[in-house]
Amino acid sequence: MKRAAMMVAMLGTMVWGLAQYGMAQSGGQSGQPNPAASGQANGQAAAPAGKRPPQAKTQPEFDAYKGAIAMTDVAAQEKAANDFATKYPDSELKPLVYKAVMHAYQQANNADKMMEMAQKVLTYDPNDPEALLGVSQVLAERTRDTDLDRDQRLDEAKKDAERALSTVDTDLPTSGYPPEQLKQYKDFLRSDAYAILGTIDFNRKDWASAEGNLRKSIDAYPQQPDPIAVFRLSVALDMQSKYPEALKYANQAVGLTKEGTNAGDAARKEKDRLTQLTGGAAPTAK
Repeated sequence: MKRAAMMVAMLGTMVWGLAQYGMAQSGGQSGQPNPAASGQANGQAAAPAGKRPPQAKTQPEFDAYKGAIAMTDVAAQEKAANDFATKYPDSELKPLVYKAVMHAYQQANNADKMMEMAQKVLTYDPNDPEALLGVSQVLAERTRDTDLDRDQRLDEAKKDAERALSTVDTDLPTSGYPPEQLKQYKDFLRSDAYAILGTIDFNRKDWASAEGNLRKSIDAYPQQPDPIAVFRLSVALDMQSKYPEALKYANQAVGLTKEGTNAGDAARKEKDRLTQLTGGAAPTAK
């Protein structure tokens, strides 16, 4: 999906920038400017101080980090991350290296490896909101009603998503980034968290709770809503016999998806069903 690809790119930029800023702060010889200091020198308001950015202790450590995250082959990148963690066991950059691999596996649609990398990140930083959402998303999407541990998996997914909603405000470094970029980054993470919570409610057929969380997901990042969250909101409303509003979101889901894809075909079937139930007229948006 376009939304996912765009945000993977944004998160990758954030991963790079955090370590780059940490190196500058630690007095390394990377030659990179300190964004916060540059903003203050130009008379711009600095971003509010948050968690301290991770810092490389030496130039070789920073160079090894850059080499690992620059790899385009995800299997080679994972090996480089493991090598980095072995060579620099005390490095503060280990979570960022594995987070880069997590993003790469997400972009490759490899959910199992994405979750594995997210769990590695959490061994170093148990409050990292991206890693929490990585684990939560896979559990929510890949748990089936026939799984013997279904309830435990969904409970874990819910706990991680709710935790991420808290740590997105406490566990992300803010120094050196424009406030608007940070806001967009946090809003996307919140949108993902609520979409996951809505998915868990959806899977449990708790339609009213699913409706509430999916609305929050769309509201958190309205400039590019998650098409699956929009589709599931339509179904949740449909299951509560709120047909006119359900049709409005089914139409939106159709506009956000392509025919011939699983999500696109499901959205079009839902739209056809609701069109018949409502006599063919979608409600006017308030």
